[in-house]
Amino acid sequence: MNLFTKLCLRLLPVILALPLAVHTSHALPAAQFAFATSDLTLISQTTGTNGWVTILAAPVKTPASKELYVNASLEAGLYTQTKVSSKNNKKDTSTASVAIQVRALIDGNPMPPGTVTYAARTQTLSATLEGAIAGCLTTVTNPDGTVSIILDPNCVSPEEIELILDTLNAAAFNFVASNVPVGNHMISLQARISSSTSVQEGTASAKGLVGKGTMIVQIVRATRGASATPGAEEGAPSAGATAAPGPANTWGRLKVIYR
Repeated sequence: MNLFTKLCLRLLPVILALPLAVHTSHALPAAQFAFATSDLTLISQTTGTNGWVTILAAPVKTPASKELYVNASLEAGLYTQTKVSSKNNKKDTSTASVAIQVRALIDGNPMPPGTVTYAARTQTLSATLEGAIAGCLTTVTNPDGTVSIILDPNCVSPEEIELILDTLNAAAFNFVASNVPVGNHMISLQARISSSTSVQEGTASAKGLVGKGTMIVQIVRATRGASATPGAEEGAPSAGATAAPGPANTWGRLKVIYR
């Protein structure tokens, strides 16, 4: 066996390991923390999104079967407008409703507690008015010499009242997925906007928007089977209570351990 052959045999394990090294270098590293954030408007002002819209997403790799804790903070804006138009003492009502709902998903599946309302408003405006009568009055001299004022009801113009509200608030909620298996997972945040209006003689409109937002994902570990009684001493069962092992008592007391 010549020198060249010996050298090739020694380098063979290194050459065979190169593709594996290149492949694993792109794997998602394990981490205890992931986040996604945006300083732009995530959903522009609209009357409705016709379903869920993914607004933020972040990958995470769990090194062991643990819990995933997600905190989602968003700017939620609402716009409602109602106007009523009434005359001849006839009541008129206009209603505008809008809501912004949010949910967190892990690998496409909703995380507890499911769909959460970040902002909602129902605005109702009602009025009973006689109407604008200027220019609709005439005077008539009666046979006895008295004067009467006559109103032409067809000439009366409706009186109008309009109410507009436009607000922007920040809201946050926590989502938790239990017993997440080892491996790579995609955490995404979705939002949807829905609105409705109801009018008689007036007008109404309703819109919502999702502004800036941040989603934080943490890998945590929660204790199991702890007491759910507020103020109970750790390890001491509450009076008259019987320990009930299993899922019903899983989230009694939460203890987060970072490691």
